[in-house]
Amino acid sequence: MSDNTFGNIFRVTTWGESHGEAIGVVVDGCPTELELSEADVQHELDRRKPGVSELTTERKEEDEVKILSGVFDGKTLGTPISMLVWNKDVDSSPYERIKNVARPGQADFTYQMKYGIRDYRGGGRASGRETAARVAAGAIAKKILAMHDIQILGHVVEIGGIIAKEVGIEELKTNVDKNAVRCADLEAAGKMEALIKQVKAAGDSVGGIVEVIALDVPTGLGEPVFDKLDAELANALMSIGAVKGVEIGAGFAAARMKGSEMNDEFIIKEGRISTRTNNAGGILGGISTGAPVVCRIAVKPTASISKPQRSVDMAKMEEVELEIEGRHDPCICPRIVPVAEAMVALVLVDCWMRLITTRLH
Repeated sequence: MSDNTFGNIFRVTTWGESHGEAIGVVVDGCPTELELSEADVQHELDRRKPGVSELTTERKEEDEVKILSGVFDGKTLGTPISMLVWNKDVDSSPYERIKNVARPGQADFTYQMKYGIRDYRGGGRASGRETAARVAAGAIAKKILAMHDIQILGHVVEIGGIIAKEVGIEELKTNVDKNAVRCADLEAAGKMEALIKQVKAAGDSVGGIVEVIALDVPTGLGEPVFDKLDAELANALMSIGAVKGVEIGAGFAAARMKGSEMNDEFIIKEGRISTRTNNAGGILGGISTGAPVVCRIAVKPTASISKPQRSVDMAKMEEVELEIEGRHDPCICPRIVPVAEAMVALVLVDCWMRLITTRLH
């Protein structure tokens, strides 16, 4: 299997399967002398780990990270940073009886057809468990960005058709961690929680929309033509298994706007060139404008549900009825927030390093 590495200069390779011994990541291209500890990475992993509320899977993983290389005396060496997270609370028994059945909405069928072999336990490499490795790498990227005053904020804006009202940045910073669904609109958050409990009790799942905002992004990030910043962000965010759509700025709403409504008029603000609006999501011609970079992702309902479904036994080549057992999130949106933040951080760090290289030469 190829294509397990992401990035050009700041390169990230994840490894491991859901029910294997461990998962992990190798980060290559990190600058030297960055102060980095396991606590820095653990903070981000704790935001993603399972079993933290009744709205998530009952799988209990501490997700304690171990830095194996690339750091000495609390600072990065410039050599590859390898990080490991053990899989401890693993129960593969529910998967034994359905190991040859293609679960609807999962990668069982495509992995089997492409490779002829797969780890069927918990989805193996295709499991959302892999995203813990991305979050670990993203923690390093966030530290680098913070040195340049770049902040990345993620929040849930819709679940199951319940839409949060727009809030200001300060309210966003304050409210997101006050509720289990990570929604800055606390009234909508309560409704979202109730809906998730309802669909969980029915053995079903629900999806939603997550927004990520990057603040204080400098101008000049992104390459024209094929490696546009928005193209890189779309690639990164679509690589998350549960994501089925990406918007930048006004996104699909732009299709219903006039040019006079969509265009962000330029102004002088505090002695700098700025724009009155930000329908472009902080990106023009594939290059950052200095305005907040705004991305939204459509997150599908969790594929693993306990309701009866029709499928096929790939070994016997016969149709079967399937009821999936095990521990699964009724809604993945709250836990995907730090994953989406991590992917945006990885893109911005890589683009920032490419910008520095361009200007030096």
